[in-house]
Amino acid sequence: MTDHLTALSRRLGNEKAALAVATDSQEIALRTVWIAQIEKEIASEYAFLGIEPMSDDELLAELMA
Repeated sequence: MTDHLTALSRRLGNEKAALAVATDSQEIALRTVWIAQIEKEIASEYAFLGIEPMSDDELLAELMA
């Protein structure tokens, strides 16, 4: 069930990496919109699955417990 969430997370990472090296203003604007859309879809997927997203600090605390 989390395959879609995993795919979205990978896509988000790929888009952020591509944005980091983008130089064309149109490409930057387009990738910025795509990133926002992917983040919104990830939030919707978390809600659908009933998963509460964790911050990095919360995740680290859980791993250290």
